Amino acid sequence: MAGRINDEDVKAVRDAVPIDAVVSEYLQLRNAGGGNLKGLCPFHDEKSPSFQVSPSKGFFHCFGCQEGGDTITFVMKIDHLTFSEAVERLAGQAGITLRYEEGGYNPSHQRGERIRLVEAHKIAAEWYAEQLATSPEADTGRVFLAERGFDQAAAVHFGVGYSPQGWDHLTRYLRGKGFTDKELVLSGLSQEGRRGPIDRFRGRLMWPIRDIGGDVVGFGARKLYEADNGPKYLNTPETAIYKKSQVLYGIDLAKKDIAKASRAVVVEGYTDVMACHLAGVTTAIATCGTAFGGDHIKILRRLLMDNGSARVIFTFDGDAAGQKAALRAFEDDQKFAAETYIAIAPDGMDPCDLRLAKGDEAVADLVEPRTPLFEFALRQIVSRYDLDTPAGRAAALDEAAPIVARIKNSGAQHEVAVQLAGMLGILDTQFVVKRVAQLARWARERGGKGPAPDRHQHASQQYAAAQPSAAPRGPALNLRNPVYATERELLKLALQRPELVSPAFDAYGIDEFTAPPYAAVRQAILDAGGAEPGVEDPQGYLVKVREAAPDDAVRAMVTELAVEAILLHKGTKGVDEVYAGAQLVTVRRRAVERRIRDIQSQLTRLGTHGDPAQLAAVQNELWVLQQYDQTLRVHGAAAL
Repeated sequence: MAGRINDEDVKAVRDAVPIDAVVSEYLQLRNAGGGNLKGLCPFHDEKSPSFQVSPSKGFFHCFGCQEGGDTITFVMKIDHLTFSEAVERLAGQAGITLRYEEGGYNPSHQRGERIRLVEAHKIAAEWYAEQLATSPEADTGRVFLAERGFDQAAAVHFGVGYSPQGWDHLTRYLRGKGFTDKELVLSGLSQEGRRGPIDRFRGRLMWPIRDIGGDVVGFGARKLYEADNGPKYLNTPETAIYKKSQVLYGIDLAKKDIAKASRAVVVEGYTDVMACHLAGVTTAIATCGTAFGGDHIKILRRLLMDNGSARVIFTFDGDAAGQKAALRAFEDDQKFAAETYIAIAPDGMDPCDLRLAKGDEAVADLVEPRTPLFEFALRQIVSRYDLDTPAGRAAALDEAAPIVARIKNSGAQHEVAVQLAGMLGILDTQFVVKRVAQLARWARERGGKGPAPDRHQHASQQYAAAQPSAAPRGPALNLRNPVYATERELLKLALQRPELVSPAFDAYGIDEFTAPPYAAVRQAILDAGGAEPGVEDPQGYLVKVREAAPDDAVRAMVTELAVEAILLHKGTKGVDEVYAGAQLVTVRRRAVERRIRDIQSQLTRLGTHGDPAQLAAVQNELWVLQQYDQTLRVHGAAAL
């Protein structure tokens, strides 16, 4: 049983290590007045700081969750240590040798488990680093680093090491330092072999992973040899001191600059962190073999203090995996009060490759905030749809609107909804804003779970119904709709009085008839040779159109339109060329107007970031159509 630490030594440790210095290793502290400091509590989630530290008294207290105590208590709670383990850690930092009331001076078997595992990792990290610096076998690792632009000084700065290819070099070395086989297996540095523990990492480059306090708690190991059948990267398994969802590589080096600059750069790999730091981006950190998640956010929030100027920039590869990682990060975006951005090099290179190819300035330029993460995520979503059609825009809105509705700040939500309308090319911005607000309200009513699937009409149904060009959803056509009514009249003229609409009618496209039944009749007329032959042989012409119909429904519609009386509006003198010309012009102008809306939608989507040549071409097409529409309006059928 471990002996009791001498009371005088406990007091010496408590006095030697200032509480604000210890707490500052884990979160950003700011002046709270009266000699006190404040920060975001590390023991519960909060948006505004209620955690206070009194350096003069040596105590901390959270007015939110009521946690409090002295320096030793803080270390116990933050790192889940026993009293003895916390004192031993602080004593090590202060250079104080502890005395024990029973059993002499700090014997190794009396040390706490966590302290022992951390000490094993510290010794292992030093040994790995020595192997990289001096071992002839490690030349492969040194070449690997050099090819990526990292010299020996960089390796020393980041503590990079090398694990020899033998079975148990590290295991035997740590045994010689007094560690038991059980401790080595528990630490994750060794694993059970057929004849006892063997090294977990063999023939690999080794990156020490430190917690926010600076202790080595695990390793990331990169494969170097083709004969190695393991994964490209092998990380320490979950242990008492290593939880991959709760560690960030480089946080020990970056934490002070993150707090000072209120900015963090999240990259994907160990070499990316190295490249960023060497390029002057000293706020770079990376996850360790797992996606960026909620526990990582908690670490950064405490350093960023969630103030309004805080920035988090994610860098991901431009490939599909990188885009997927960005979308995963966006899922947790609302857990930040900080603004989040994404940075992707134009050629898809990661920071390490970018530094090697274009130098430090290119890396520093890459991580300058440009594209908000929400904008990137929404563009990835809408890019999967055909935005040139109302149905495509509506379907994209169905998927994107619930994401925007999750934004808690109502002002930001409204602004993003307006931007979403621009991305989709929906000119009715208020429709999108109202839809997003509606989804947000339903989510609040259901405790944040969102609307019930069958309870509410989809945006696609609402939006498509609001579009002038939308086709009817049922077999019955609403003839009160002036669009359908005019199309019907023009088809009746083409079937009954082809001499009044020919040859102009035969130049009309199928897509100029927005109701599917009418488009089908227009197709049948085209397949029968057009309306012009009907001028000389009206009866034979109708027979050919009926024969060209693909099914009984279209055939019945042809017959119906062929016998239905042509409508004469008030003031119309008769079914003459003037009346026919009015129908021709109206149908054509509506088609031109639809195309103009589509092009305006395309210009809205392109914005200021589109290719200049493409923008010019689209703007030119818009100008031509607008001029044609003006000509039709002034000159009527003569312009056809």
